[in-house]
Amino acid sequence: MAKIGIYGGSFNPVHFGHVGLARWVIEHTDLDELWLMVSPNNPLKPAGILAPEEERLAGVQQAIKDIPGLKACDFEFHLPRPSYTANTLRELQKAYPEHEFTLIMGEDNIAIFDRWREYEYILENFRIFVYPRKGEKSILNSQFLAPQGHDYFSILNSPNVTFLEGAPLFDISSSAIRHSQGRP
Repeated sequence: MAKIGIYGGSFNPVHFGHVGLARWVIEHTDLDELWLMVSPNNPLKPAGILAPEEERLAGVQQAIKDIPGLKACDFEFHLPRPSYTANTLRELQKAYPEHEFTLIMGEDNIAIFDRWREYEYILENFRIFVYPRKGEKSILNSQFLAPQGHDYFSILNSPNVTFLEGAPLFDISSSAIRHSQGRP
């Protein structure tokens, strides 16, 4: 059974932080492949800021073309929208029953994971690798305060959640790139 990591995102645009993290994950975990899953639309992001999905997919393909173990993936393009991770993972299991899937997410997302649709299903059925993000609000920072009203500590204590300690930190974001180009 191949172990496949799913690193989803808008990749609007893809940048060296995405690629550097993806390369680190494939080199430092037990994953056989890492699929960079280009999301056609993120239900937690405002509409109208995304470049066309085929353009974003082509950018990811170009950025990782020479890196073994990484694959640009348009699987969500063929699913009902908006794209919910639980639905994507269900459909991946149906389409690829010979694979074991692991979700890759930043600690900013694990902090709000209980807002995700069917997060309990994901947590119970899939491994989750969490990579660090820069800043004082890091989960691994002893000063971190969990948002009130969140199911935060039970999520962090799940045996399926693994923090990728030692993963590189990148001081870049797609939104900063867009803003530098005068785009929303």
